[in-house]
Formats: sequence, structure tokens, C-alpha cells
Amino acid sequence: MQKILGPIISSLKTPELRNKILLTLGLFVVFRLFAYVPIPGVDIARLTELFRSNQFLGLLDIFSGGTLVNFSVMALGLNPYINASIILQLLTMVFPKLEELSKEGEYGRQKINQYTRLLTVPLCVLQSVGMYALLRNQKIISTFSPLALVAMIATMTAGTLLLMWLGELITDRGVGNGISLIIFAGIVGRLPVVFGQTVTAATSQSVTNLMIFGVLALVVISAIVVVNEAVRQISIQYAKRIRGNRMYGGNTSYLPLRINQAGVIPIIFAVSLVLLPQLAGQFLAQAGQPGLVAVGTFLSRTFDPSGLVYNLLYFILVVGFTYFYTAVTFNPQKIADEIQKYGGFIPGIRPGKSTADYLQYILNRLTLAGALFLGIIAILPSIARQITGINTLLLGGTGVLIVVSVVLETTKALEAQLVMRNYEGFL
Repeated sequence: MQKILGPIISSLKTPELRNKILLTLGLFVVFRLFAYVPIPGVDIARLTELFRSNQFLGLLDIFSGGTLVNFSVMALGLNPYINASIILQLLTMVFPKLEELSKEGEYGRQKINQYTRLLTVPLCVLQSVGMYALLRNQKIISTFSPLALVAMIATMTAGTLLLMWLGELITDRGVGNGISLIIFAGIVGRLPVVFGQTVTAATSQSVTNLMIFGVLALVVISAIVVVNEAVRQISIQYAKRIRGNRMYGGNTSYLPLRINQAGVIPIIFAVSLVLLPQLAGQFLAQAGQPGLVAVGTFLSRTFDPSGLVYNLLYFILVVGFTYFYTAVTFNPQKIADEIQKYGGFIPGIRPGKSTADYLQYILNRLTLAGALFLGIIAILPSIARQITGINTLLLGGTGVLIVVSVVLETTKALEAQLVMRNYEGFL
């Protein structure tokens, strides 16, 4: 606890960091206020009842931060932006020009971010049309007119773009990664409601279930902290060099490789994709044609959040995205070249290609452990429901993982800025 609260207390004593923290909190307040601004023409009472009776929509509402159950102007949340990021990262591996652009440093990153924003707009429109059709088929929207449809699409698209802008504003002028912090704020905003429902359901069944729920929560939080902080240290030695009458080098350092190198990103990516078949199934099930209704019913039953296919696909997506994102963010060949450039070597390993192969071998083994851990965390709600019989346990390990990971990453960002300011004061 001291490790988390220490940097926060020290940051509050630094005027510049205190202003960044206050700006971030202020943008959180703006986000939560917009989460309760409903879109006109929607029967909120019937919408709330629909979300209570549908496990899939309840899960989707948690990751939207409660914006869906209120059907606010930010009802789509950051899902279109996350899907656009996934598409751009996949296209980067397919098109050489995008791959070259991604390697051009800050300029390339800004251009790819711009393409991601542009791609977010049509995805917002598509998801808005699907949401409108779903609510109309459920008699939650009683009136239909082209003007009402255009107004709803424009409002929901503008809400997502505003939310995306708030996240980027936090990244540039606040503390930590803005998109992760917005998702964190949404989950934390819904956490008291979900926790209260879970405790009530567990208590109504038996005290034993409540105790099992508490033990599982402590085990999950402890495991997440341990895995997030666990690193494999690879020893690197630097050769001695003589320049003039002085000797340089000859020291030893360590290259830290985290077990969970990808962080929370694979979970977010996997959630965005694994929810699509269920959403498409619910949309098609309300269509008038028998063929589309049959396909929609099949998708809804097959990809039910408590079913085997859904959880197996979720597990596979998390493992796959963990390897994919690790490969994107960590380049063993580049690290090996940097080590060789500064006269370093791993004891017993030749510099150059042998070092890169060795780093790749170690990274593959670490990523396997991290990917399996993330996969188990992702499907933990289904496992917990089978053990305890608590059907309201929707948040599970995924939400806890996002919350704990974002807290740890933000704490490290504050520590880094504190250290940087200490160096500036010393200089």
C-alpha cells in the first residue's frame, strides 16, 4: 500500500504534478456527468429491465462504465476506437508502408493515431445503426423517423469522439495513459453497483458463497499484483574500453523482461472482439426474415457468456493478442543491436543474432506464462459462477485486472515524473 500511496502523496506536494492530477480528476468528472445525459426518445425504464434480464448486455454495460444502461450520449464508449486500433495494428503487419510508418518515431505514431481517429468515425456509425435497430426491435424506441435516426447516430458518434478526445487530453496533459484511465474510471464507477448485487446474491444463497467470493477476490488481486510486478532479469556485461588514460565500461547491468509484457491491452482487445458475435446475434434475431432470425438465434446461443464456446474463444483471443502485442512492443533484434552498439553482451551468448535468438527464446517462454494467466483471468467469472452459483458476478477477473493494472501503471508513471524532477532539481 505504501508503494502505491507514496508516489501519490509526493506528487500532490509537487505543484506541476498536482495540477496534472487535478486535471485528470476533473476530466473524470466530465466523463461521469456525460454518462448520465440520456439520448432523447429512449424508454429508460424498459432499457434498464432489458439489461437486467440479459447477461451479455450487463457485461457490455460494465465495460462501458454504465453509459449503456442509461443510454447516454457516450453509450458506445471507447469500443469503436479500440476496434479501430486493432484494425490498424493488424494492417500494419500486412501493408509494408504502414509498417515503415510505424517505425518513424513520433511522426509515425502521430500519423497512425490520426488514421485510427478517422477509422473510428465509420465504426461509430455502424455500431450506432446496430444499436438503434436493436432498441427499436425491443420496443424501447417507439417512434421511427429518418431525422431521429440521423440525430441518434450523430449524437452517439459525437459522444465517442468526445470520450476519445478526453482520453488523449489525459495522456498529453494529465497522468498516465488516458484511454486506460477512462476505461478504469468507467469500471470503478459501476463497481459499487456490481459489488452490491453480488454480495446480496451471495448472502441470499448462503454465507459460504460470500466467503468463497471474498477469498477468490483476494487471491485474484494478489495474483494480478505478483504477475504484473514479476520480471526476469537478464545479466548484461559491458567490455572494458580505454580512452586516453581512462578506462570505461566493465560494469554489469540487467535487462528486465516482464512476465506480463503486454499489460492489460490484450484483455481490452479481446473483450471488444468477443462481444461482437453476441451483439450481431441479438440484432439478427430481431429481423423479420426467418433465415436471419435462425442465424441470430444460433449466434446468441453459441456465444452466450456462460457457454463453453464463448469462454474458449475469449481465452484463445486473449492468448493470441498477448503474443501479438508483445511482438509489436518488444523487438529482440533491436534490443540486441543496442546492446552490441554500446559494447555489451550476455554472458555465454554471442553478440548480434545469437543474442536476439536468446532474447526471443526467453520472451516466448515468459509470454506463454503471461498469456495463460491473462486467459484464466478472462474466463474466471464463468468458473466462479460454476463454483458459487452467483449469476450476478459479471465483473470478475477482467475488470479487476484492468483496475489493478491501471493503478500500478499510473503509480509508476508518477514515480518516473518524480524521479525526473529530482534530477532537474539536482542539475
